Amino acid sequence: MCGITGIVNLTRLEPILEEHLRRMLAMIRHRGPDQFGIYLDEQVGLGNARLSIIDLGGGQQPITNETQTLWIVYNGEIFNYIELRSELEARGHCFTTQTDTEVILHLYEEYGPGCLQYLNGQFAIAIWDTEQQSLFLARDRVGVRPLFYTVAQGALLFGSEIKAILADARVQAQIDPVALSQVFTFWSTLTPRTVFRDIVELPPGHFLLVRQGQVSIEQYWQLNFPEWSEKSNPGITPRDEANYLEEFRHLLIDATQIRLRADVPVGAYLSGGLDSSVIAAIIRNYTNNHLDTFSIAFSDPTYDESVYQQQMADYLGTQHQVVQATHADIGRVFPQVVWHTETPLLRTAPVPMFLLSKLVRQHNFKVVLTGEGADEFLAGYNIFKEAKIRRFWARQPQSSLRPLLLKRLYPYIPNLAGGSVAYLTSFFGQELPHVTSADYSHAIRWHNTSRTHRFFSAELTQVIGEEVRNYPIPYPPDFKRWGPLQQAQFLEITTFMSPYLLSSQGDRMGMAHSIEGRFPFLDYRVIEFCNNLPTQLKLRGLTEKYLLKRLAQTWLPAEIWRRPKQPYRAPVHRSFFPLPASDNESGCRSETSLEYVRDMLSPGAIAATGLFNPEAVSQLVSKIDRGLRLSETDDMALAGILSSQLIDQQFISNFKLAPPLAANDNVKVCRKLAYFQEG
Repeated sequence: MCGITGIVNLTRLEPILEEHLRRMLAMIRHRGPDQFGIYLDEQVGLGNARLSIIDLGGGQQPITNETQTLWIVYNGEIFNYIELRSELEARGHCFTTQTDTEVILHLYEEYGPGCLQYLNGQFAIAIWDTEQQSLFLARDRVGVRPLFYTVAQGALLFGSEIKAILADARVQAQIDPVALSQVFTFWSTLTPRTVFRDIVELPPGHFLLVRQGQVSIEQYWQLNFPEWSEKSNPGITPRDEANYLEEFRHLLIDATQIRLRADVPVGAYLSGGLDSSVIAAIIRNYTNNHLDTFSIAFSDPTYDESVYQQQMADYLGTQHQVVQATHADIGRVFPQVVWHTETPLLRTAPVPMFLLSKLVRQHNFKVVLTGEGADEFLAGYNIFKEAKIRRFWARQPQSSLRPLLLKRLYPYIPNLAGGSVAYLTSFFGQELPHVTSADYSHAIRWHNTSRTHRFFSAELTQVIGEEVRNYPIPYPPDFKRWGPLQQAQFLEITTFMSPYLLSSQGDRMGMAHSIEGRFPFLDYRVIEFCNNLPTQLKLRGLTEKYLLKRLAQTWLPAEIWRRPKQPYRAPVHRSFFPLPASDNESGCRSETSLEYVRDMLSPGAIAATGLFNPEAVSQLVSKIDRGLRLSETDDMALAGILSSQLIDQQFISNFKLAPPLAANDNVKVCRKLAYFQEG
């Protein structure tokens, strides 16, 4: 795992200086603090910050081929690199390292961009071809690893994080108003947009090619589901189900085993839920690996699952480590989290993940396996059940019984759990008959989240204008041919999993402490298997992740696989506005460490950024100070406003450059047809 960055001249002829790359790499030192590497010639500069996991002594980047015509810097892991290497050696390719990085390079030499079809992994790749004078950038299928770029003054600049791009004086950060409105609707920007104007993200499953000053982008993989109809989705016989179960077992075990390939210890996260428990159980049952597990406990019992975490750790016999997240902890480190996410947040859920990765690092681990992806690809979220109930209700819209089914879905939201039929009808009945709408499954969530727009300033609202109602959801041509569940899965994966869950809550929180996450459920073979499953093997009635629960019965205690899903959440307003000493969980005040909150939300600070309405924000703060109940929308607005103010402070009004890499930073500098080492 690493961070990459670089510059390629499109039209300008100025040389690319080593100092520029050293400054860019210094901004992402946290992604790869072990070694650094730079390649330079008259057209391009490439940089790598390495977190050494495979071939610790021989894998320093950049790496070149035998003729020094191809150069690579790379962030990620290719889990099938051993098998690919054997095939390439049989074709006559010679290797000088034991890395997966070099496998990618020779695979590109053999197949060009077609090499991506062979890779089973998570990656952001940059390869410079000195003969073709071309730059190849590529990103993994579902966007586990980030890659951003911009074009400024005749050059394309790219990086694993935006802060590396901002280290170049040609690029100045500006908030993109439309992107901000997307965050306050979908919880994240819609790829390729970022919250910064003219800085974009290479979409998952795409590659970018720079040749002769021209930039082209091509999709090499996309989500796909079989065509659906009532006749094409028959009932599953017990024998059919057994066959599916056996294939799933084989795929998931193999996906987990190959993700243990490393020259450093590998741990696992335990959330207390089904997905992470299954992955940990596979490691214990199908490998000889010693296993350390890591969990988050919350001091607030509303969010805490530590009883189940400890039960699972005891059942598996793992060495278990726990970090406790208090309200004060979340409020204290929130600014650091925003610095790493580089985008506004409508949730505080990334913060405990930041604390957890710190715990992992303190125990000298660099790699952890986690359960991300199961909810998206096996229909684990309540939003899938909600859409199913609403479609059922829509057949008899006057029914007073059918909407009561919705009370079962959100016990953690008081208004919904205890709501009357009239309240449920009002909340969930919006656009109820429009079951053929492309966004039917997500429209209520997006509508309710967009209520936070009322905090926008008049100026921002005017600039956004009509674009608020015309978001470019990337519906593929076959979307209308898919079933209702599959359509909902597509929306969840493209608007939530890739841009938020795998980024703000995943990659960024792990790499903040140089921790690499690996995700067996996101093995592309598992994804494609799940996408082709009959609906009732994912969501049977209102039982989520049906096939996974069947699989889990042989590995987990019943208390774990039978328990209802508890969404991972974290407290919001009490993390920023602590209760009096007699009421809070720690028994002591923490306002002194949260002065930044009052400062960021003061009328003067709000007016200075021009993003929000100072009066509306003051009313929200007053509501909290008076102890009034906040709605879910209020909580999202609070986190979003505060994090947006921090984005402005950290990246626009007060952006701070890190000192460039020094001579003692173990920097390998390579130049065209020759290279030498410094440090």
